[in-house]
Amino acid sequence: MSDFRIRAATADDIDDVLAFWETAAGGTSISDDHDGVARLLVRDPEALLLAVSDGAEGDGGDGAIVGTVIAGWDGWRCHLYRLAVDPGHRRRGIGRLLLDAAERRFVALGGRRGDAMVLDRNTLGRSAWAASGYEPEPHWTRWVKPLPAA
Repeated sequence: MSDFRIRAATADDIDDVLAFWETAAGGTSISDDHDGVARLLVRDPEALLLAVSDGAEGDGGDGAIVGTVIAGWDGWRCHLYRLAVDPGHRRRGIGRLLLDAAERRFVALGGRRGDAMVLDRNTLGRSAWAASGYEPEPHWTRWVKPLPAA
């Protein structure tokens, strides 16, 4: 795993992250745009974790983004979003490294349990979460309502 390292995203990474999600995460959703990610980074600069290849050209000497996870902490609960690994780099432990970093962050902040939203149809993702020790809670249903723009 010495070919990769984990770091927090910066505002300079936003466009690359959005492009990465288009290919590695099956697209984006309602808040996955430049402004949404920028707001996340302003509110919690350590929340969006990136796995980047070492030693290649790019900002700060980083190579390409090969994985992401959002480790959101609201002061009460630990939420995980957008765990994604580049299809050409899967099955190399990158997802596990990202989750380890997210879990360390949560423990340091006082979190007691991480939760992840995983699409029911995402069989690859469900397998990855299960392999990392996460279990579905079938007695919960997620309720959502898009909010109007401010």
